[in-house]
Parts: sequence; structure tokens; C-alpha cells
Amino acid sequence: MAMPNDVTDLALATALPERVVKLEDLDFGLEGVIVLHSTALGPAAGGCRFWHYPDRAGAHRDALRLAAGMSAKNALAGLPLGGGKAVIRVPEGGFDRKALFSAFGRAVEHLGGNYVTAEDVGTGIADMAAVRSQTRHVAGLAAQPGYPGGDPSPHTARGVFEAMKVAVAHRLERPLSDVTVAVQGLGNVGFNLCRLLHDAGARLIVCEPRSDVAARAAALFSAEIARCSSIYEAKADVFAPCALGGILDHQTVTRLSAKIVCGAANNQLADPAVGKVLADRDVLYAPDYLVNAGGIINVAGEYLGWLPSEVDRRIGDIAPRLQALLDRARDENSRTEVIADRMANDIVAAAARRRRAA
Repeated sequence: MAMPNDVTDLALATALPERVVKLEDLDFGLEGVIVLHSTALGPAAGGCRFWHYPDRAGAHRDALRLAAGMSAKNALAGLPLGGGKAVIRVPEGGFDRKALFSAFGRAVEHLGGNYVTAEDVGTGIADMAAVRSQTRHVAGLAAQPGYPGGDPSPHTARGVFEAMKVAVAHRLERPLSDVTVAVQGLGNVGFNLCRLLHDAGARLIVCEPRSDVAARAAALFSAEIARCSSIYEAKADVFAPCALGGILDHQTVTRLSAKIVCGAANNQLADPAVGKVLADRDVLYAPDYLVNAGGIINVAGEYLGWLPSEVDRRIGDIAPRLQALLDRARDENSRTEVIADRMANDIVAAAARRRRAA
């Protein structure tokens, strides 16, 4: 069913970033960028992505999109953090990984606490430990007893899982035990999500370019393996993107069999107009920057010194927040991402006004 209110409020997504910092230390193979999109709510926070970008321009574009998404994510999650992101190109040839991330840590330290980094695609706890050797403005370190920390991906998966329960009940009026979920990508988040879904009784269809990981999911979760090129057409009730962003475009959404999109990947919509295409096809979209906030909530808890119970409480708020969004979108006859964008814009704008008035 088409929605009459189909103009997305893009003020936050299209706003110019506050600062863009070029990363370049060729002695250690470091090449990339840090984007501080907004610090209205607090230090810009967002993970460090380590990826095979074909050129600097591609890395820069990805960082801009990801940082804007973090501003919205952190705002909707109620965190005292702004939005930022770092991306680093994987060097060609051999390199000293620890030295590279130590060099990145020095760049983070140079920003004086205006940017807080953590894991993202391609990075892990050991990388963050190297960053920590140069700066305290990092999270995702090895967890200490009684404190938040460690790999944030299980927390991301938990938030998506709980949100998916809400989306399925809202759209299909069924429990997860009575649906099939197509999971695209079996990285740390996707694999953890599959585990939770399997334990809840959901049937799984998965795609993953690493055949050994796909085979492991098939063995552990009785999952059907699909080709990555055909996962969109999989006969599933829910499509869960858990790989890289921009995978839902004007072509792929027309191939979707599922009636719900709810996954962990950032920036799932290739452009804002795709949201209208999903709505026109009567596909419910659970905005990624709302449902995948579990990881950054754990990062915030580690960095800000919260108790694990506070992190758990805030991750537990993701599903009710999605329910409230779905109810509001229904009542206003609008799209979910339109409402979510507006909410995030309002939160950041109000914080910016308070900061200017102080």
C-alpha cells in the first residue's frame, strides 16, 4: 500500500559533517578518513571499518554515509554521543597490523576526545587494543568482570532479534517460531543472530561468500544455504541484511519475497527513494539505525562506565522503541524511516540549540 507522506526528512542525513580528518601514515600503511558528523549530543562515536576500498573516494563516501547514520542511531538510542565513523583501506601487500592500528590510535588521540572509536566490519578486539596503546578514546576492548566491554556484535544481534519479534508480530501476527528468515551475511553479527533465531524456532535461509562459514551455519542451525545472488528471492517472511550497506536498491527490492526487512547492516537503503518502493510493495522496513543499536549501546556503556545492567536495560528498550515507531507510522499513515528520520533530526537539533544557548 502506498503511503501518501512519502517525503523523507533528510536534514540530518544530508547535513555537512562537522569535521573530516584525512588518515595517512604511509610508513605504517594507514590510509583512510575519520568523519565527525555531529557532536551536538556528545563526542562523535562510531566504529572503525577496515575494508578493501578500491580508492580513497570510495572510502570517503562510505565514511560520510556511515557517520551520518551513527548520528541518527545514537540519537534514537538516547545516548549522550554524537555520530562519527572511521574507515581505513586495507593496504595492498604485507603490513604490520598492530603498527597500523597504533598509528590510527595516534590519530584518534589527536582529536582530543571528540571522536570515540570501536570495532566495525573488519576490525576486532586485538585491533582496538592496539588503538588503546595510543589513546583512551576507544571501546570494544576485552571485557572485564562486572563491566561492559568486549566484542559488541552479540549485543547488536540481540537488539535486532528482539526488534524482529516486534516486527513479525506487528506485520504477520505470528511468533518467530512460525516464520522463515533469510539472513544475508554471516559475520559476527549475522552468525549470532542466526543462533538466536534458531533457538527461537525460526527456519533459516542463509547466504555467505565464505563456504566454510555457510556450511557451519547449515550444520548448527539446520539452515538452508542460498546463493548470495539469489538471497533476495528466497521464500522467506523476513529478510535480514547483515552484510554491507546499500544492498536495497531499486532493482533488488523488486526481487524481495519477504514482507519484512529487519537486519543489522548499516545504511541498508541505497538511496532514500527506496523506502517508498518498499512501502509501495507493502514491505515493512524496520530502520537499521534503530534496530541495530545494541552494539553502540554496549560501546557507550564501556566508555562511559555504566554497569552491565544499564547496558542491558537500554538494549531492551530497542524493541519497545520500534513498536512505538510502528504504531506512530500506522497512525500517521507514513513510512517508518520517515518518522525515524524526523525523530532523530529533532533530537539532534534540540541538542544543538541547547549547546548554542549555553
